[in-house]
Amino acid sequence: MDNIISGIQQIGVGVPDFREAWNWYIRNFSMNIKIFEEEAVAELMLPHTEGKTRKRIACLAINMEGGGGFEVWQHTGKEPQLKNAPVMTGDLGINYGKLKCRDIRKAFDDQKQKEGEVLGEITENPNGEKHFFVKDPYQNIFEFVETPEVFQKKNINGGTYGGVIGVKNMEESLKVYRDILEYDKVIFDETGHFDDFKDLPGGEEEIRRVLLRHDRSKKGAFSPLLGSSEIELLEVKSRQAVDVFHGRIWGDPGFIHLCFDIQDMGKMRERCKNAGYPFTVDSQKDNPSFDMGEAAGSFSYIQAPEGTLIEFVETHKVPIVKKWNWFIDLTKRDREKPLPRWMLKAMGMNKVESV
Repeated sequence: MDNIISGIQQIGVGVPDFREAWNWYIRNFSMNIKIFEEEAVAELMLPHTEGKTRKRIACLAINMEGGGGFEVWQHTGKEPQLKNAPVMTGDLGINYGKLKCRDIRKAFDDQKQKEGEVLGEITENPNGEKHFFVKDPYQNIFEFVETPEVFQKKNINGGTYGGVIGVKNMEESLKVYRDILEYDKVIFDETGHFDDFKDLPGGEEEIRRVLLRHDRSKKGAFSPLLGSSEIELLEVKSRQAVDVFHGRIWGDPGFIHLCFDIQDMGKMRERCKNAGYPFTVDSQKDNPSFDMGEAAGSFSYIQAPEGTLIEFVETHKVPIVKKWNWFIDLTKRDREKPLPRWMLKAMGMNKVESV
């Protein structure tokens, strides 16, 4: 299998109030490096927006500790549809976002002093790895995971490290997460009742848990910053799981997608088609490079068997330091070669204290 994926670029977080939410994520999760911000109409997402174009405002923000970013996203052409019930552990789709940190105790104590609701204490997963959970004001839950990998020692926690996803059928969903997304290393595969889930909504149920990581180092321009990642799949056994977006559409408040930075859209298109999951959205159909204001590239989506939307982005242009008008054209360089670390560190000059 070609190593096409550079890492998780971002997790999409739908919110009811764009600026309020982004400021909250700046204060509490240090998602304070602005890559782009744009108001536009989502014209290509019709398969996932009830066949209608949707006005929205969105940004991509990252954390210089490393890891993926947040795409903070708000509907502006309609009233954002709030969840009518909390997501229960094992519900179908993205249950929780994962954030990385290098010192779990330090991160836990820091979050106890901040504005989120810390759920329980530091616990261990079935592999003996320490973690804890925090809920934001919009009922989204984030799992803090301890990992020594860091890009720059700038903050107490880092960026997106993956996601916890509820599935209908583990073997079917593995065809996407293992065979397409390159998470080919099983860390554990256990079924039971788990103490580390007891403080989560629905966490007392019997669940099959499969933690996946990738077994090869990643390539691509942003791979040193994005780093490694993991996906945990949950198949609840003792109740009927429901769709996390029941009664709502893509972009409504909650986790909306998981996005991967890739090096070759053509190869990914072929891989997904051969695996039985053709693109549901493909920006290259009409435009070789989609303009996103301060950035440009190509994007596509597939939908996993349980309904999770997976986005792929091939980046063509990105700002390094916007106030100097310093942008880089990635189409003119070896797509597998990482950008120099000094250049990636320079992106830290795009820091914002509030928006």
